[in-house]
Amino acid sequence: MFANRRTAALGAAGALALAGCGAAPASRERAPAIDRAAAVTPGTQAAVSDGTQAAVGHGWGPVVAGDEFNYAGPPDPAKWTVYAGPGHAGKGIRSPDALGVGGGVLTVSGDAAGTTGGMSARFAQQRYGRWEARMKIGQRDLQYHPVLILWPNNNISSTCAEIDYAEGSVNTAQIKFFLHYACGGPNFQTTAAKTIDTTQWHNYAVEWTPAGITGYLDGSLWFVDTNPTHQPTVGMHQTVQLDWFPNGTPTKPSQMQVDWIRVYK
Repeated sequence: MFANRRTAALGAAGALALAGCGAAPASRERAPAIDRAAAVTPGTQAAVSDGTQAAVGHGWGPVVAGDEFNYAGPPDPAKWTVYAGPGHAGKGIRSPDALGVGGGVLTVSGDAAGTTGGMSARFAQQRYGRWEARMKIGQRDLQYHPVLILWPNNNISSTCAEIDYAEGSVNTAQIKFFLHYACGGPNFQTTAAKTIDTTQWHNYAVEWTPAGITGYLDGSLWFVDTNPTHQPTVGMHQTVQLDWFPNGTPTKPSQMQVDWIRVYK
C-alpha cells in the first residue's frame, strides 16, 4: 500500500483535525447525498455461513467487541465514527451517505466522481488483540481500493504505524497485507500478497501480540512479522475504507461489503 495513508473523521462535535505524519483537518464540505437503500445491492444477503475463521481454528475465545451489521440504516453511531471530508490524499470526498447497512451487510459505495466512504471504530481501541472481518469486494473499478485497517488511536503515531490486513489494489485477483512501521525511507513496511477471488466472501484476520504481527486468510497463515522494531507503539483500532486512487481515466461506481467484524482479546 502507498505510504502514510491518512484518514479523515467527523465526530459528533464537528470536523476533527488528524494529528501525526502531516495530517490535514477534515473538510466540512458535504457531497451530494447517496441513497443508502440503493447503495445496498438488491437481494444481497450475508454469506450462508461464517466460513473458515482464524478465531475458531486458533481458539481465540469469545468475541469481546465488533459489529454483526444485523440492522438497517447508517452504521451504528455508538460503534462507528463515519468520515466526512476529503478523500485519501485529498482526492474525492468521503461522505457518510456512501455507507449503508442492510441485508445483513455493510456496503461502502464509491461513485464515478470519487465520492466514497470510510469509518473508524469506537470499540476495541487497544494495544494488542485479534481482529477478524468477513469481506467481499465484488466487481469494482481498479481506481477504488477497499481496505481493512488497524489505525492508531487518536490518529497519532510517531512511527506512522498502520496495519492494512486486507487491501485490494489494481489486481482484482489479489489481496495484500501491509505493516507500516516507519514514516518513510527505503524500508518502511512489510508486505504480503495472495491470489484469491476477491469477489467472493473471505475472512481476513490479524493477530497482534508482543511477539509480532500475524495475518490469516480463511484461517490460514499468510503474513508474519516478528521484528520487535516493527511493532506499533500505540493502541490501534479498526477502520473500513474504500479509497479512491484516480488515474485520469473515467471511474466506474464500485462497492465493498462487510458481513461482520469481530474483536478478540
